[in-house]
Amino acid sequence: MAKQAKPKIPTYKLKVKKGDRVMVIAGADKGKSGEILEVFPGRNRVIVEEVNIRKKHQKPTQDNPGGITEMAASIHVSNIMLIDPKSGEPTRVGRREENGKLVRYSKKSGENIN
Repeated sequence: MAKQAKPKIPTYKLKVKKGDRVMVIAGADKGKSGEILEVFPGRNRVIVEEVNIRKKHQKPTQDNPGGITEMAASIHVSNIMLIDPKSGEPTRVGRREENGKLVRYSKKSGENIN
């Protein structure tokens, strides 16, 4: 029998990007906020600083003494919301055209998000 390919995760335009301030709205870290460090659009996941911290056991090498280190694991995009730059509360994100360019804006306050 031939190997079957993994089903591809359907992707869509992500409303967040690296450097955005977001709040976790679901899961064990609900209520925590932080900055997005990395985005994985193909898997619909992001890494947020100080959220979803996991312990990694590392074997000693010549460069690294080894031991147990803490690292941030990825979290699904549906579990986060962008923080409104004006009010500081979580908000949904919309896109509109201004001067021939698409810009993101806060649905709560109408403020543009850089």
